[in-house]
Amino acid sequence: MNRTAKTLLVAALVGVVGMAFRVSWNAQRDVARTIGADDTAALLYPFVVDGLMALALVATLVLTGKDKTFALRVLAGYTVASLVLNYVHGLVPGLHGGGQQMQLADWAPANWVLVLLATSLPVGSIFFGSDLVAKVLHHRPAPSTNQDEMVDTTANRLGSDLHESRPEPLPAPVELPAPESTDPPPAIEPEGQVDSQPEDEPTQSAELVPVKAVAAVESAPRRATGRVPESARTPRPVRSPDELLAEARSVTADWSDAELTAEAIRKAVRTSSANGRMLRDTLRAERAQPDGDGSAEATAT
Repeated sequence: MNRTAKTLLVAALVGVVGMAFRVSWNAQRDVARTIGADDTAALLYPFVVDGLMALALVATLVLTGKDKTFALRVLAGYTVASLVLNYVHGLVPGLHGGGQQMQLADWAPANWVLVLLATSLPVGSIFFGSDLVAKVLHHRPAPSTNQDEMVDTTANRLGSDLHESRPEPLPAPVELPAPESTDPPPAIEPEGQVDSQPEDEPTQSAELVPVKAVAAVESAPRRATGRVPESARTPRPVRSPDELLAEARSVTADWSDAELTAEAIRKAVRTSSANGRMLRDTLRAERAQPDGDGSAEATAT
């Protein structure tokens, strides 16, 4: 629906509501005078009832959910109340003009109910009108479906852009078979025929086989085969402590005491740190043993 059609629809609604309010004006004004209202109160009474109906209608168009249901109930309640007052005004001829106070119905309980209804409508307008206005002012409209569709479209577009910008993987190189030569293989002469040739005749040089150029083919990257099993590994030679000590003695024979460290021995002998410390202590003890014996002999002398 275009904007012009919406404007005409709203204008027609305002016109219908205004004419209906004018028709209901006399009935509600006369009922207000009958229940004891003065001229000013009787003049404002129709605005209390029909005005709240208009307010409830606007709130129904704005609110959603439970608040909208509440606004519809207020609109329906005041519509029924206005209908009852107009019906009583048309049923009782003495109410026309509203010049004096009188009963709205001959049956006393019905009269009490009608008087209670007519007098409670202004108080109800204050309560329900304030509540509806507060609900409208605190109402936050939910995001429209068009915005959600725009967000989804943008997300999809971004995702497609990412897919398009991602470089395609290069195809795996295919190994081409080596081209077979169409030339026949060179004939190999037996050794007897070569030896039987005279010395003064030069030997015939073998004909060179032409080799065709073949395009280099890049092999595919080798895949990891996982952990090598123990059975396929080369066993390491295991040296005994005596062999390690003998090898350390030969390696550190010309070393000074400052160079005789566990780390240096470990690197030279290629053993573990624990064995390096053990060899260091043993070699230091062996080097210190001759010094200890010489000092003991000097003391005995």
